Amino acid sequence: MDLTTLIPQFGGFLWTVVFFVLALSVIIAIHEYGHYIVGKKTGIYPEVFSLGFGPVIWSRFDRDGTKWQIAAVPFGGYVKFRGDANPSGGVDEEAMQGLDAEERRSTMSGAPLWARTATVAAGPLFNFALSIVIFTAVILFRGTVAEPLTVGELRTLPTAQELQEGDRILAIADKAPPSFDDPVAYEAFMKGLPQQPVLDYTVLRDGREEVVEGPYVYPPIATQIAPRSAAGDAGMRAGDVIVRIDGDEIYAFDQLKERVEGSEGATLALDVWRDGDILPMELTPRRVDEPQPEGGFQTYYRIGIVGGILFEPATETPGVGTALWGGVSQVGRIMEGSLSGLWHMATGAISTCNLSGPIGIAETSGDMASQGTTNFIWFIAVLSTAVGLLNLFPVPALDGGHLVFYAYEAVSGRPPSDKALRVLMSIGLTVVLALMVFALSNDLFCP
Repeated sequence: MDLTTLIPQFGGFLWTVVFFVLALSVIIAIHEYGHYIVGKKTGIYPEVFSLGFGPVIWSRFDRDGTKWQIAAVPFGGYVKFRGDANPSGGVDEEAMQGLDAEERRSTMSGAPLWARTATVAAGPLFNFALSIVIFTAVILFRGTVAEPLTVGELRTLPTAQELQEGDRILAIADKAPPSFDDPVAYEAFMKGLPQQPVLDYTVLRDGREEVVEGPYVYPPIATQIAPRSAAGDAGMRAGDVIVRIDGDEIYAFDQLKERVEGSEGATLALDVWRDGDILPMELTPRRVDEPQPEGGFQTYYRIGIVGGILFEPATETPGVGTALWGGVSQVGRIMEGSLSGLWHMATGAISTCNLSGPIGIAETSGDMASQGTTNFIWFIAVLSTAVGLLNLFPVPALDGGHLVFYAYEAVSGRPPSDKALRVLMSIGLTVVLALMVFALSNDLFCP
């Protein structure tokens, strides 16, 4: 049994906090370990590796003298190198005065520019590496759709069907399905199917070609519930099937989509089939800004359910190279989408409510954990990419700000003055805190 699926039944709020802290701790630990290990390998001595801030609740020294600790406030972490004034960096001039040349070389400020640059950049890069590893592992675990299209596990539906596990789909309504690897052709194929409650499926079963009947290919079933969505708030679960909207029977996911998108935000009355019972629910679609393949965003009304075909397709294990490229591509898509979203929010093209703060991220953590361990691990990878990208922003107090200082030093031959650094760091901290307050206000006041 996947214990994360019990979250909705047992202490939802508590588990939301637990999984949020767990996700954040993993991401921060990897980020700070990147700083730690690269700094150590380049000759910069790490004095403290801390998960969390505030009072120390556990600590130990390793054989090299580095203090490893867990602090009481779990929302962050740091590595303090020799000669740092505090966990945020800065030079401890008093401590530096008592060091000889070799010891000064082992401090952050006394190390060569290349070593400092590598140490600072390692944090975000380790976040990206974590994401790639997780995405690759999940792709290998889940597999890719086998060719030709073959019935895997049948979904539980309120209508009868004659398909069986292991059937190879040769045609649907006399049309041969294209490869899943060709999304354009596959979408055109699905749109070209007659939209009716029952379709003929030509299958290869036990070496014989047969024609059997089955429900519409894309029934109105929720294969996944989007975090922080109208469907999630109404109590819908993965596996639920919408059978009526405002009293009208439906059998296709497109029918549901059309009614939701055309609602203009008006409340819809749904009859939901779950394990043989019909549950009445009322959902109010929400405005969502979604990225488009050609670039930009478009606003839709959504209730937050992900659909799927009437069976789980059989899968096959891809090659490691294919899975790895899929992991790298996924990180690239997340970064591209994040930058595009921030730009469109800054220009006013989409709502700033798309920016979530700690409460929103915590709620998403709990929602993803409640949908299974694999979904939660996938979310950690998504969040790790976002944290790595955020840290590369050229804002003083973030890793990206330090890299800008190092670039200035590389060009000018000298670092910025201490006075300039203090002013810029103050500005950077102000910007970061303002962004955090703004994101928190979105969590509290955005619909």
